[in-house]
Formats: sequence, structure tokens, C-alpha cells
Amino acid sequence: MTPGARVRAGAEDGAGSGLGALFAVCAGYFMVILDVTAVNVAVPVIGRELSASLTAVQWVTNGYTLTFAALLLTGGALGDRLGHRRVFCAGVVVFGVASAACGLATDVVVLTVARLAEGVGAALIVPGSLALLQQVYRSPAERARAFGLWGSMAGVAASVGPLLGGLLVGTVGWRWVFFVNVPVGVLCIALTLRRVPPSVRQPGRSLDWPAQCALVALVALLTTALNEAGRLGWTAPLVLGAAALCPVAAALFVLRERLARSPVLPLPLLASRPVAGGAAIGLLFNFAFYGMVFTASLYFQHERGLSPLRTGLALFPAVAMSMFASALSGRLARRTGHRPLVITGMLTGAAGLAGWAAAGADPAYAVLVVPMMCAGFGTSFTLTGATATVMSAAPDTHAGTASALFNTTRQIGSAAGVALGGSLLASAADFTGGVRLSMAVGAAAYLVAAAVAVACVPRPGGRSGGGP
Repeated sequence: MTPGARVRAGAEDGAGSGLGALFAVCAGYFMVILDVTAVNVAVPVIGRELSASLTAVQWVTNGYTLTFAALLLTGGALGDRLGHRRVFCAGVVVFGVASAACGLATDVVVLTVARLAEGVGAALIVPGSLALLQQVYRSPAERARAFGLWGSMAGVAASVGPLLGGLLVGTVGWRWVFFVNVPVGVLCIALTLRRVPPSVRQPGRSLDWPAQCALVALVALLTTALNEAGRLGWTAPLVLGAAALCPVAAALFVLRERLARSPVLPLPLLASRPVAGGAAIGLLFNFAFYGMVFTASLYFQHERGLSPLRTGLALFPAVAMSMFASALSGRLARRTGHRPLVITGMLTGAAGLAGWAAAGADPAYAVLVVPMMCAGFGTSFTLTGATATVMSAAPDTHAGTASALFNTTRQIGSAAGVALGGSLLASAADFTGGVRLSMAVGAAAYLVAAAVAVACVPRPGGRSGGGP
């Protein structure tokens, strides 16, 4: 038996490990999402203790998301080339070490650099998580259930994050928001090595560094333009210059991929309507949801005077709905297909953020609970369907690339949502008006995502729209 055949046989045998393999893979994803939501609650305290401006605090959040988004395609390509299990475990190690460095940081510059390193680890973890599920669960029904549980794990992490972050900040300090990742990482590696079989390698797969550099430049320029607009103004030369160079970087990326013998993102993959549409939906709902979480965290602590723990409790209804919505979506998809669920989720999210925007200048907390719950429910209700749409339309030989593309667009959306939300707060005449404007922009993003779903998510039994 050849080495590749032995690996494939191990993968098939590993399918019998059931939830063991699923939990092993999802532990890493849990750590990545937990870090995002827990840090959002800690951001105001970090800013005060490290004497950082709002723009500097945005970079603490977006430094992580920037490298995460920019290197996801490289993470997927490395997984295809070296084996997804190996790259996944390497990502967990990098993430754990960087988290420890974040906890030990003495100023905002060191913290931001450590957050950049965390993003590198996350970029290796997330593509591997979906590709390993694709490897272990072979039938469409099993994959649908696995993707649904994967999404539920994200909901659990998102739900626990604000509460855990608030509790840690209010008791032992914000540094433990990062230190908590270390034991989770150790558990993740132990479970993965024990429960997940080795992956097939494709040594001929190119990493395409020129394209990767163009993608890094694109994400960095976009984040810089949106982040710095609040501090410098929307017409500042740095902001305008960064915004003008974004399409140049995008064009260079596309040109390189057209000319490359082995592109990191085969352009024919984007010719598949479900793949391209699902990626766009992921960008839009992350833009809206994480922009909402970031601005709401600042709003509750700065305007309402809530402690970090009470802020976590205030956000809990929104993120708790994520866990319920992901599980429900996974169950309903087997009956209805993903198309109606994705559309319904995005319309629900739009209604929620529009409700906050229309709630007035000083609404009671009870008035804001339903809008936040709608946003949390709609985002996670859509996540499972958007994930399955992208992964089902991609061939197995490009599972890592498809996973990386989907998560790249999601993280670009997160970075843009946080950056724009912070800049709207910084540039608004009053803080509350900036929050309401941010929520209105998020509602518009949800509506656009619903329109994309109508055009791109296939009906049950329909054609996938082509591909490589």
C-alpha cells in the first residue's frame, strides 16, 4: 500500500471516531473565536491601562484580524501541501505562544505585534479545521451535521467570550483573557493528534508568494484606511492614499493568479457562483456582526458606564443566540436546503440592526436586547448554510483553498466592520449618533447579503453554478 493510500485509509477509519474527531478539530476553532469576543469586552480597559487612543485600540483588535485574513489562503495552501493536520497543529502552537506574549505585553505596541502573531496562528488553524472535517466526514449528510456542529462551537465560543472576558478583566485582569488560550491550545493538540488521522499531502502545491504579498497589501491598506479615518479624517492623505491603492493591490493579485502556473487561489474556483457568493455573504455578515459587537462593547462601557462583566452580560443575549441558531440551522437544512435559511438569517440580522439604529438617542437596555438577538441569530443561522454552500461546490482537491477563501473574506469583513465602526464613533458629533450610524451601515450589509444569497445559493437539487 502506498503512503497516500495508507493516509486515505486512516482518514476513512478516522470517520468512525465520530464526535472525538469533531471535538478535536473544533477545539482549535473554539480558541480562535473565543479570543475575538473576549478581547472585545477587554478593549476599553486595555486602552485605559496602556494609555492607548481609540485608534490604537482598534489596531489591537484589527492587527489580529489583519494577519488572520491576509494569511488564510497561505494557510489553506500550506495545508494542501504539507497535510492539514500538521499545519493545524503548528497553528495551535503559534497561537498559544503569541497569546502568552499578549498577556505579558507592557505597552500597546508590543501587544499589537503579539496580536499580529496570534493572527498568523489563527490563519493556520481555521482552514485546516474545515478541511479536516471534509476529510473525516465523507457523506453529504455527515458533512452537513459536522459543519452545523462546527458552527455551533463558534456559537458557544462567541457566547462564552464576553462573559469570560468580563469576568477575567474584573477579577484577575485583562492579561488573563490571553493566558486562557494556553491550556485550551494544549488540549486541542492532544485531541487532534489522538483523534484526527494524518492528511493526504500534495507536495506539488505552490504557495505563490507574489499573490500572497498582494493580498497582504490589500488587507493592510483597507484596514489602514478605515482605521485611521477616525483619527485623521476621511480626506487625510494617508486615508485617501491607502484607499486608492486598494484596487491596485486587488488588480495585482488577480493578474498574478492569471499568470501563475499553480495559483494559491485558482480563478476558476471563483467562477463557481456558490463559492463566490458564499464568500461574499461571509464578508458581509461578519462586517455587520463584529462591527456591532465592537461598537456595542464601547457603547455599554463608555456611555452606560457598565463594568466589563456587566458589558459581557449585556452582550450575552446576542452571542448566546449564535449557539442556538447554528444548531437549528444544521437541523433544518436537511429538510429545506440552505438557501431559505441563509436568506432568512440575513433578513433577520438586517431587521435587528435597523431596530437599534431607529431606537433613539438614549434607549433603555430592554429596547436593545431584541435587535442584538436578531443580529446574533441571523449571523449564525446563515453561517452553516454559507459554509456548506462554499465547501460543497469546491472539489476535494481544493478543500483547503475553498475553506481559506471563505474565512479570508469573513475576516476581511470583521476587520472592516471594526475599523469602520471605530472610525464612525471617533468622527461622529456625538458617541450615540456614531453608534446608530454604525448599526444602520451593518443593517445595509445584511440586506446586501440577502440579495447575494438569492442570486448565488443554489436551490435543493439545483446546479452549483460551475467551478474548476
